[in-house]
Amino acid sequence: MRKGVLNGTGSGSSGKGFGESTFFPTDCADGFPWHLSLAEEARLKATSGIPWEFGVFLPAPPYLQDTSNEGDAPPAAATMAVGAHLLGFSDEILLHILSHVPSTDLVLNVRRTCRKLAVLCLDKSLTHTVLLQKDYEASEDKVKQVVKEIGREIQQLNMAGCYWLSGATIEHVARCRGLVKVNLSGCHLTSVRLSKMLSALQHLRSLAIDVSPGFDAGQLSGECKATLSRVRELKQTLYTPSYGVVPCCTSLEKLLLYFEILDRTREGAVLSGQLMVGQSNVPHYQNLRVFYARLAPGYINQEVVRLYLAVLSDRTPENLHAFLISVPGSFAESGATKNLLDSMARNVALDALQLPKSWLNGSSLLQHMKFNNPFYFSFSRCALSGGHLIQRVINGGRDLRSLASLNLSGCVHCLSPDSLLRKAEDDIDSGILETLVASCHNLQHLNLSAAHHHSADGPGRHLCQLLARLRRLRSLSLPVCSVAEAAPRADRAPAQPAPHAVPRGFGKKVRIGVQSYSGPLPGQAAPQPSSVFWALLKNVPFLERLELIGSSFSSAMPRNEPAIRNSLPPCSRAQSVGDSEVAAVGQLAFLRHLTLAQLPGILTGSGLVSIGLQCQQLQSLSLANLGLMGKVVYTSALSDMLKHCKRLKDLRLEQPYFSANAQFFQALSQCSALQRLCLVSRSGTLQPEAVLAFMARCLHVVVCHMFTGESLATCKSLQQSLLRSFQAERPALNVVIFPLLHEGLTNVIRDVPMVHLDEITLFKSRVAEEPPNLWW
Repeated sequence: MRKGVLNGTGSGSSGKGFGESTFFPTDCADGFPWHLSLAEEARLKATSGIPWEFGVFLPAPPYLQDTSNEGDAPPAAATMAVGAHLLGFSDEILLHILSHVPSTDLVLNVRRTCRKLAVLCLDKSLTHTVLLQKDYEASEDKVKQVVKEIGREIQQLNMAGCYWLSGATIEHVARCRGLVKVNLSGCHLTSVRLSKMLSALQHLRSLAIDVSPGFDAGQLSGECKATLSRVRELKQTLYTPSYGVVPCCTSLEKLLLYFEILDRTREGAVLSGQLMVGQSNVPHYQNLRVFYARLAPGYINQEVVRLYLAVLSDRTPENLHAFLISVPGSFAESGATKNLLDSMARNVALDALQLPKSWLNGSSLLQHMKFNNPFYFSFSRCALSGGHLIQRVINGGRDLRSLASLNLSGCVHCLSPDSLLRKAEDDIDSGILETLVASCHNLQHLNLSAAHHHSADGPGRHLCQLLARLRRLRSLSLPVCSVAEAAPRADRAPAQPAPHAVPRGFGKKVRIGVQSYSGPLPGQAAPQPSSVFWALLKNVPFLERLELIGSSFSSAMPRNEPAIRNSLPPCSRAQSVGDSEVAAVGQLAFLRHLTLAQLPGILTGSGLVSIGLQCQQLQSLSLANLGLMGKVVYTSALSDMLKHCKRLKDLRLEQPYFSANAQFFQALSQCSALQRLCLVSRSGTLQPEAVLAFMARCLHVVVCHMFTGESLATCKSLQQSLLRSFQAERPALNVVIFPLLHEGLTNVIRDVPMVHLDEITLFKSRVAEEPPNLWW
């Protein structure tokens, strides 16, 4: 007789979980405990099918489909049926399913359920690569135990962002003697601890670390430097002016640098990039193929990156094929950088390019640069005209089938003729866009945000109609005004707000449902609205990330963009983009990430309900400034939407005057997979008791960031209560509750772990932000 065990620890912590719970049968559970509680039994009946993300499109067989009333079928029969269904798969399918289970759960729990799974869980395909990144349930003891049991088998280990683990636990990585690739970004490491670890990892070829204040390369041992001399890929996040370990890496082929140095210390002392000059060693670039540098705002970051670039200007690596520098704001050229660019134009052919806007604006550099099967271009914020784009980048329409990612964010002239006197309300040149689409028809990632791209009248000339030809798109970022119709259409009636959908907040229970857009009923075909935006989304069905961002939108918490706190009015064309356009997003069955920012035409938010109902794979949602400012018009619709978002992990909500009350948190509690929440609301309010109740119900939430108009005393009291109540059982818990407009916000933000600050706390466009597969 088959028995079963319901394992509830693999709840998607690292992005590869089974959902809320995982059932594994046992042929012979010798020595292994097993039980099924009533709650687990109910979950089992609701999740007996195989989720689609496993890559196994097999529906549950008829005898597993829940067509009877609760209690009709004996629990034992259901257990046996699921057991037979799962273990009946081949080993290859089972290994694929198991690859979605967090490594800690796989080794410490699943392996102990039966003999067959005990063998499969130790298969090399599962143990050679261990991902602890975002496995928020990976406690100190679990990580130590995993390293103890399979440490010798691990060849690739990703611990990026494991900020909650102590340095002593991180040190156990040294037991994984066969490591070839390890990512320790965001982990607590001192120079001495890093030296001890790397001394034991003689096979290491790829390394990612942080360089924090107090780092001293003089404390690295000879064995450590010998390991570093064999490293070919290095990723460094710099929090202090330093070369880090770059001088020791004499065989570098890929160098990724993230500059997060603050201009002042916590005590207020001014830092200087000249602290690096005294080092005797310099970076070794002769074998370099990829150079990438991303700078946070601040003068000190620019000073330090110049020292790295000075070595490149002396001798440009012959095999360099990717050169990327991402800088917010202006970054003036120097004599050394001009020599570097001239040398690159003469000696190398690039596959990927990104330069500061001031290096490209008004220069003929692109005309002389050589490219060889390019896969990534970023001209973000550059004054690149449509003529330059076609002639210098696309070379008059040559075939660029290799180009996979293109970032034209903030390029206000890129779809217009050569004249730089263009006004925001002027129409784009559809011929330029048509040439771009025809030449780069294999694009997978395209960013056209932060600019006004208005289409002229005429059939087939609208931006959405031309972009619809890019059938391979996986991520797309557009300004809101670009999806508006070129002119009012006679066959399209104006959207009318639902008469009974008056904004009332969460105070009264007002059922909005989907008044302005009625979704298809089961068995019925979906309606085919006439908007060009609807047609665009229909033609890119595999889109996984979509951003609709107002062309003048600026977050209240800027960081990687120049700090502009004044809210600019939205584009007049954006007024016609409302609930029906938002409802069109519901066509995207594979959508995982959605951003909607500065849509003044939102009347009720009914389109959000359509997304919640139909986009069942949605994992991250960012909403900002929807509807007219001054009052929140979509709270009831958001409540209806959230109860359908069973796989939502990240929610970022930025809205002035938002009331985070009990009704909001009760609706949010239905997002059972939620892990991270960030609320930014100027003059907004919150109810501390509701926040505490929400955290008690949502057991997987580890990030709670709230920046509102509440007093400092209220914020501090709530933050302390949350930490006191939940820190012990959630090792990765990170809570920041603080007044948005308080002068001390900068010092509070600097303590947020970089993984959360970069991914959810700060608002930015993420489409084509970096080349695909840049690191892991």
